[in-house]
Formats: sequence, structure tokens, C-alpha cells
Amino acid sequence: MSSTTGAGTDTLREQVAGVLLAARDRTRLLTECVTDAELTAQHSPLMSPLVWDLAHIGNQEEVWLLRAAAGAEALRPEIDPLYDAFRHPRAERPGLPLLPPREARGYVAEVRGRVLDALDGGVLRGEGPLLDGGFAFGMVAQHEQQHDETMLITHQLRRGPAALSAPPPPPASPDAAALPAEVLVPGGPFTMGTSTEPWALDNERPAHVREVAPFHLDTLPVTNGAYRAFVDDGGYAEPRWWHPDGWAMVRRHGLTAPLFWRREGGTWVRRRFGVTEEVPPHEPVLHVSWYEAAAYAAWAGRRLPTEEEWEKAARHDPATGRSRRYPWGDDDPGPGHANLGQRHLRPAAAGAYPAGASPLGVRQLIGDVWEWTASDFLPYPGFRAFPYREYSEVFFGSAHKVLRGGSFAVDPVACRGTFRNWDLPQRRQIFAGFRTARDAEGR
Repeated sequence: MSSTTGAGTDTLREQVAGVLLAARDRTRLLTECVTDAELTAQHSPLMSPLVWDLAHIGNQEEVWLLRAAAGAEALRPEIDPLYDAFRHPRAERPGLPLLPPREARGYVAEVRGRVLDALDGGVLRGEGPLLDGGFAFGMVAQHEQQHDETMLITHQLRRGPAALSAPPPPPASPDAAALPAEVLVPGGPFTMGTSTEPWALDNERPAHVREVAPFHLDTLPVTNGAYRAFVDDGGYAEPRWWHPDGWAMVRRHGLTAPLFWRREGGTWVRRRFGVTEEVPPHEPVLHVSWYEAAAYAAWAGRRLPTEEEWEKAARHDPATGRSRRYPWGDDDPGPGHANLGQRHLRPAAAGAYPAGASPLGVRQLIGDVWEWTASDFLPYPGFRAFPYREYSEVFFGSAHKVLRGGSFAVDPVACRGTFRNWDLPQRRQIFAGFRTARDAEGR
């Protein structure tokens, strides 16, 4: 069966072209603001050289949109192994015979030109699950935006003067100081995941019912000021708050605060995209590992929410019993809903974006910072890998923890109420924070 026809195809083509072009504009911004020498350098062994990410974006677009979706012959099959993320760990990639910056730019431009030609030629009228609803094109747009976030992390890790700029995010709303510290999320069933979101990735599927006991959840993400109280109380010197592996990490690396924080006299400052500034107390805390988030929660007499609890708080509408696409409803994110898309190079103050609140009044569940959950990254009942095992399936298990909600560095195309991110619990360079939960009394 054809994925769409007639006017529907034209609308989908415009949507697909729009998200692809938006992703490419951001990729250019991230790769053209530094010298070629900085593009080819490895700024941290945790990250790839920016030029690897650039050509990898083009290679994945060629593989899935030209070869798989459009049935075209391979342009550069000989470079496939160089840009296979599973074949070469990040630390090894600088030693590979990578395309130099000029050649990488030419390659990704040629691929994109042929993709747009295929769109104009009616590729979306083809058949098969890759083309259903334009899935392959949505997948590739999300992939590019995910690598744009990865490249933004590299920009944060690089040394030297600032190469990027953006206006400040909005302040907290006037009612923020009067918000309750936590909300009660009622117990009962809700629908988790999706079977209808056309560009949802395999780990978000299928929709299924989960039973969640009542619990309390922080109204706002944990702030720098709140986290500093943990630091100042000797939280990094007290093993009883820490998971054993987290305590070993603290001891091994001599950790005393979130990544990029340091003391200057009696003041905590941070480095943010080449600028040193005082740590803003009212912003959500950023660059903390799962171990740090869990230790803070234990110190505060609370815990991290499970993935099920997080999604119920973000999507469930108690008045109707249905699960929304986003906390505010089914409409796509706008600038008034959430801090997304690299519009700002920092989280907004806790209590911003009242229009993005959930039905229960929880704020900033989408955007600002990825939020660690207590859950391991596991498949949903009925999971089927699509279109390849390496997207999700190979990461399932207890080694990776789930993050939810997206950050200021995430584009709306790669962020929704069902979107699942995952990472190793020791990771600190990612744009991650958290909020805490506690069991409801009488459970």
C-alpha cells in the first residue's frame, strides 16, 4: 500500500524537506564557526572529531534515503566502514583516514542535493515501511539533530574562546515562587509509548498499558542552588549517599561538584561554551551523572522517578484518562512551551514556560535538561527492532539508564513525550539534570 498520495504527498514532502533543511542549517552553524584544524581535532576522547560527525551524517543519509528508500546506487561505498559508529570507538576515530573538511562538506552537500531531487521525483509515493508516513526521512532528520546535539557537547568540551552565541532564555514566570515543591501524581493505569506517532523510533513502540502507584514528583527540576546545598554539605565526601560504582567514580576522579564547576574564592563558577560565569542558582543543574543525581536524591530523602512515573507525569491527563503527545497537549512544541532547538545555550530558570506545564502543573518536563530516571533501558512488551538492531536493541540491559524530556540542545523533531534517551550512568558531559520523587503515603 502506498504511504500517501495526492495532496497528502505534497504536504508530507514539504514537512520532510523542512525538517531536513532545518537540521542542515544547524549542522552548518556548528561546523562553520570553527577552523578546519578544530574540525579535525579531537577535543575529548569521549567525543568524535567534528568532521567525523559531519561526514557520518551524510553517510547515514545516503544509506537510508538514497540507497534504501530511493533505490539508488551507492555514491561512496568505500567510506561506509569509516563512518560505522559500531566499528570504531570514538577514541580511535582521529586515527582513521577521514574525509578532510572540504571533501566532507562536498559529500554531504551532494547527498542532500540528490535526496531533495528524490523528494521532487515522488519517492514518497513508494511502498514499504521505510516510506510509510515518510518514516525514513523523519528518522534521518532526527539522526542529524541528535548528532548536532553531540557536536554541541563537543563545543562545550573544546577549549578556547566562545564560537557560538545565542540570546538568554526567558526568566521564571511571576508565579514560580508560589509553586508547590511537588505534585501528587495519582495511581492507576495509563498508556505508555506509542503506536501512532509516525516518526517514533522503535524503542518508543508499541503503546501499552502500565499500572503506576501514586507518587509525588518535583514540580521543577533540581536547581543549581539546591544541588549546591548537597555539595556544601559534603555530599561528595559521604559514601552512604552513593551507589558503590558511583562512589568508586568519585574517589577515582576526585569529584567534588558537577562537571565544569570550580571554586573561585567563596564562589562557584562554571565554564559554558567558552565563557566563565558564576553558577546561576535558579537554573536546573546540568552536567551531572546518574550516580550524582541518585546520590543527591538519597541525601534529600527522595529518589529518582522511574521511567514509567516520568512518562505518566508528562503525558497522562487525569480529566480524560488519555495520554497526550506532550505535557501541554497534542500540538507541536512552540517557543512558549519549552526550551528546545538550541535557541538558547543554557537551561531556562526553573519555573519558566508555564504554557508547557502538564495537567497536574509539573513544569519543564520537555526541554532545558535531559532528566535521569531510575530505570534501565529495556524494550517494551511487543518490541520489534526497526529498521536496524543497532539503533536500540543492542543497548538494552542494565548497563544504560534512561533519560527523558530532552534538553535545550534537542530539536523538536527529536523530542516528544514518548522519546527515550539512554546513556551510561557515569556520563557527565551530556546536557543532563534530574528531578526527584517519593512514594505517596499509604502505599
